[in-house]
Amino acid sequence: MNTKAEPTKGASGADIAKLVLAVLVLAAGIFAYSWFGADGSIPQSVRLLGVLVALVAALAIGAFTAPGRRVRSFLGESQFEMRKVVWPTRDETLKTTGIIMVVVIVLSLLLGLIDLILKSVVLDWLLKLGT
Repeated sequence: MNTKAEPTKGASGADIAKLVLAVLVLAAGIFAYSWFGADGSIPQSVRLLGVLVALVAALAIGAFTAPGRRVRSFLGESQFEMRKVVWPTRDETLKTTGIIMVVVIVLSLLLGLIDLILKSVVLDWLLKLGT
């Protein structure tokens, strides 16, 4: 984890322009998908490929902005941290799942019993006292 304190800066004009361009490219891809699908002349697979190309282009444009570099840095640090995780074995996972299932069943039975007792107290005893 990065422990350096970095001052936060506002996005520069070039970054804002790149982000607007990325949004426009993506919007154009989505618009083209629906526009060319209205008459049915272009197959859906080709239109979907166009949207995917627009998405990749928008992500590529956005990756070269300051927020895009921060996202790439975050993803790189996340991958580094994921390598440090000690995952449970299959046996540990099965045992833990079994324990959780037993606890859920016991607690649901206990809550059902409490509900039954409270229902009988309220309906049978308290309401009969008032009559």
